[in-house]
Parts: sequence; structure tokens; C-alpha cells
Amino acid sequence: MKKGIHPEYKDVVFYDTQSDHKFLTKSTMTSDETIKMEDGKEYPMIKIEVSSASHPFYTGKKIFVDTAGRVEKFNKRYKKN
Repeated sequence: MKKGIHPEYKDVVFYDTQSDHKFLTKSTMTSDETIKMEDGKEYPMIKIEVSSASHPFYTGKKIFVDTAGRVEKFNKRYKKN
């Protein structure tokens, strides 16, 4: 493989903002935000909206998603004159 063309594969923390769940894994994603984990080390933090800790399929709970704004925007854009 060529040297210097692949992104760095490193430890990253993904933070689920809905459920306040954090998990450490490896990724090529980067972030300016960092978080200190239980092991005392600081890792780059990627905020996500849905993970297995908050997804309705895994939790069995229904979540309310505001679709009114999207429907109104669609109707406004494609409304026949």
C-alpha cells in the first residue's frame, strides 16, 4: 500500500445526544471536540443523534420526530400555481 494516502485510524468516542450514551471505538472520523473517559484519557468526540441506545427498534420506545416543518416545506416547494 502507498504511504500517506490513508486516513489515520484511531480511538474515537461517539456520544448519543438523545440518550447521553457514550461508546469508545475506532474510526477515521475527526473532531475538534474532545471528552475525557473513565480510563482518564482524552479522545475526540463525535456527536450523533441516534444509536442503539436511543433507536426505537432497540429500545421499544417511540420517539416523536417533528415532521410538520418538512411536510410544509415540501408542499410549499412543489405546490402547483
